[in-house]
Amino acid sequence: MAGHSKWANIQHRKGRQDEKRGKVWTRIIREITVAARQGGGDVGINPRLRLAIDKAKAANMPADRIKYNIDKASGALEGVNYEEIRYEGYGIGGAAIIVDTMTDNRVRTVAEVRHAFSKYGGNLGTEGSVAFQFKHCGQFIFAPGTSEDQVMGVALDAGAEDVLSDDEGAIEVLCAPPDYEAVKHALEAAGLVPEVAGVTMRAENSIELTGEDTQRMQKLLDVIEDLDDVQDVFHNAEMAETE
Repeated sequence: MAGHSKWANIQHRKGRQDEKRGKVWTRIIREITVAARQGGGDVGINPRLRLAIDKAKAANMPADRIKYNIDKASGALEGVNYEEIRYEGYGIGGAAIIVDTMTDNRVRTVAEVRHAFSKYGGNLGTEGSVAFQFKHCGQFIFAPGTSEDQVMGVALDAGAEDVLSDDEGAIEVLCAPPDYEAVKHALEAAGLVPEVAGVTMRAENSIELTGEDTQRMQKLLDVIEDLDDVQDVFHNAEMAETE
């Protein structure tokens, strides 16, 4: 977790997501729908659905709403068919951006994503143009002040690949996606509660932005994240706080 501004970036992103709670619910429902449709509505044999339900609970979605969307997707009710499409491109200062979408109209989605990139200073690239700069992995991030020795002991015993710390004392645990649930359960059993947890695309290297570049990059990311069909946005920019 190199770079002094990692923790500040995480807190900043978390705050912006909290401001968009209604949109978060929409995206989680879409994720539940796709997970249940692809793997069925039985959480015991569908790890992707379990992960989506964890996200729903973390966002305070009511249990009956969760169940309704599982039933709807797994055939008990009629629903919309979503297609998963990933877009890759570059933002301000050459920062790499991955945009994961779920859509029932790929023509509309690519037009909106391309427009957002071009209007706000980015460039939409081709498939594979930036994905090599990211690692698909399970990730847990603990606030400064958490015992690194305790996190390391529990996480590595449960199958984690690495435990890292940054200059501010934040601790990051990384694992292979199939090991995410085992590591999560072990950490929870030890009373270790992460600030951030999920299966993500983690940037292998970062690009630091300051001043006006930070503002322009944040605007680009906000516009992309606000698109209806966008599920997740990953990038490798470390942005200094602005006034």
